[in-house]
Amino acid sequence: MKPNRSCLLAPTVAALAALALFSFGAGSSVAIEAKDQAATLGVDIREWPAPTKGTHPHDPLATPDGAIWYTGQRANLIGRLDPATGNIKEFALKTPDSGPHGLVADKAGAIWFTAQTKGYIGKLDPASGEAREYFPPNAQEIDPHTPIFDRNGVLWFTAQGANLIGRLDPASGEIELLRPPTKDSSPYGLVFGADSALYVALFGANKIARVDPATRRIAEFELPSEDARPRRIAATGDGFIWHTDFTRGRLGRLNPRNGEVKDWPSPGRAQSGPDAIAVLGDDVWYVETGEVQNMLVRFDPKAQAFARWPIPSGGGIVRNMSATPDGSLAMACRGVDEIALAKVSAAGK
Repeated sequence: MKPNRSCLLAPTVAALAALALFSFGAGSSVAIEAKDQAATLGVDIREWPAPTKGTHPHDPLATPDGAIWYTGQRANLIGRLDPATGNIKEFALKTPDSGPHGLVADKAGAIWFTAQTKGYIGKLDPASGEAREYFPPNAQEIDPHTPIFDRNGVLWFTAQGANLIGRLDPASGEIELLRPPTKDSSPYGLVFGADSALYVALFGANKIARVDPATRRIAEFELPSEDARPRRIAATGDGFIWHTDFTRGRLGRLNPRNGEVKDWPSPGRAQSGPDAIAVLGDDVWYVETGEVQNMLVRFDPKAQAFARWPIPSGGGIVRNMSATPDGSLAMACRGVDEIALAKVSAAGK
């Protein structure tokens, strides 16, 4: 395996920084001098190539043991990276062309994944490598997209093309399917908010759905712009729901208590294609995947200020990312078949 790539980065602030050094390659460094040094963070981005060429890693998952799991969408596998050693183990799926997409771990350490192409939810046992498959009732065709567990251990997921939100009870294996009120709304990213409700980005509409897990009632919040298309979604402890507006190049914030929506233009502007999003502490992090690929962006809600860093491999198109227990960010760079880890620290530390 070739060595991982590593970049030590300091941010651009509000896209006004001066570029001091720019070089890539194994062990390369990228240093960007920020004008506002008080706001500077250190970001160390390391990348590891997937062993199987054409893996097309889609979603990453950081687990408490320090590992990064990922879905090999085009190689029909689930991978596990140990960042400490660089070792990667691949788990082949038994059903050909399953198209694994999203993944999440349960409390026992099993890895659950969505098989988008074959229409099932899978449960991988890391010890044996065996995967159990769960299909919807009455052989209904679905395309499971992104999964998440609620606090009771029930798995929820989106089915984008089928325009459904699913609920799987691991105890019984039963799958329940819910349909949002808006036709062709394309449920995409999802997150649980501080109010324990499920929030879903409706990528096919300018709406965010709220699902009451107990009653299954679905309400929809309409975003102010008809052109808005929320793709990925995250929640902060203050109750706000954040989303990346992929088509308009903006970061949005919903207050579910009163329906108020506020958004900010991303530093990369209208064609920046904001996508993957995660929360570290009070800060919102996301990736611009559009005109200039790929930029890791931090938004400080208190200062309402942006900073961003280039992802060294470039063009990887990060569709999702996962916050790690130690405050880092795991990313899958699908366009270049690499797994990345961004470690965030105060500048100079």
